[in-house]
Amino acid sequence: MLDIKFIRENADLIKSAATKKRINFNVDDLLVADGKRLEILKEVEDLRGKQNVASESIAKSNGDDRNALIEEMRVVKEELKKKEEDLEEVMKKWRTLMLQVPNIPDVTVPDGVSDADNQEVKKWGEPTKFSFEPLDHVSIMEAQDMADFERGTKVSGFRGYFLKGDGALLEFAVWQLALKHFLSKDLVPIHVPSLVRKETLLGTGYLPGGEEDLYKTQDDEYLAGTGEVATMGYYMDETVDLSNGPIKFLAFSPCFRREAGAHGKDVKGLIRVHEFFKWEQVILCEASHEESVKHHEWLNRNTEEFIELLNIPYHTVANCGGDLGQGQVKKYDIELWVPGENKYREISSASYFHDFQTRRVNTRYKDSEGKLRYAHSLNSTAIPTPRILVSIIENYQQADGTIKVPEALLPYMFGKTVLGKPFRS
Repeated sequence: MLDIKFIRENADLIKSAATKKRINFNVDDLLVADGKRLEILKEVEDLRGKQNVASESIAKSNGDDRNALIEEMRVVKEELKKKEEDLEEVMKKWRTLMLQVPNIPDVTVPDGVSDADNQEVKKWGEPTKFSFEPLDHVSIMEAQDMADFERGTKVSGFRGYFLKGDGALLEFAVWQLALKHFLSKDLVPIHVPSLVRKETLLGTGYLPGGEEDLYKTQDDEYLAGTGEVATMGYYMDETVDLSNGPIKFLAFSPCFRREAGAHGKDVKGLIRVHEFFKWEQVILCEASHEESVKHHEWLNRNTEEFIELLNIPYHTVANCGGDLGQGQVKKYDIELWVPGENKYREISSASYFHDFQTRRVNTRYKDSEGKLRYAHSLNSTAIPTPRILVSIIENYQQADGTIKVPEALLPYMFGKTVLGKPFRS
């Protein structure tokens, strides 16, 4: 959500933002609704003022004067009730439109329609070369009894899976390495709920507009698709202390996504599943563009460093306007090399929002002059599982079908240096 004063003064910027992000939003509709809101609000306030004056006069009068004043106040009261009803109707429309206003993308965001137009800004390592025909992760994991997709579907439905044996052990090892690496960045660990109220999804910008990808309970609560949602809700309607620097969380949670509209896309294996786990970095900092940019680069670099620990080839892309969400000012995606598909696959996204989210969740701080301001928010995937297992297994597969354990994970693999048994000659 943006400040309505800013929107009034920068309507052309909002129009440009909607165009660049390919979001269907007409700022003129909002300005008309805002003008009507202000007009009726003034009428309501004037009538309330008349009502207050009449009440004071009635208290001081008697006889016919008192009766006349009472009749006058009755008329004012009826008119006020009608105007308050009109105001509520206008406010409903105004609030709905305010929740649809796109944030202004940074000037460095490239133009484009979809993720196909994202621009590579960094490349690390070269795609893995093999002296044999590599297999995809599904073939390897099923042959090594590391995953069971058939029983996963039987128990959980479409896109269900079980990780077992070395598959489960590998996931737990990734979690431990992630904990060690990201805690070295002075992030505060927090285990957040996945079951959240609608207000937290509205606050983070996942509602309205993202309903079809969310699981909803019979109690009108939702299962979040990222730990960012609950973490941003932690300080909802609170004033935080940023006098000692930004608040930095490392959130862990199960995550759930319906993947609506993706039926038949990336169905096999662990690329796109309904239930997964994620370590998420979240920052609240002072309301400074320079600070947001600095923290954005830092968050993204933290995840790049983690990937480099695993020695997996990757590249980082700057997302184009059409691949930005409503609230994002700028976003990077880190994509890992997946030999089985001969392409890079997204593993992490790092975004900053300025005060778009904090206005919606009402999280403020006092600046150096004691003035209350909305904080800036940022988030970045630290690492998701099981998706990262895809690149680990496919890049570290050996000619005989076994998997070499990445050196960085050895301390967490209970002495195992190689996973599975040979099944290829």
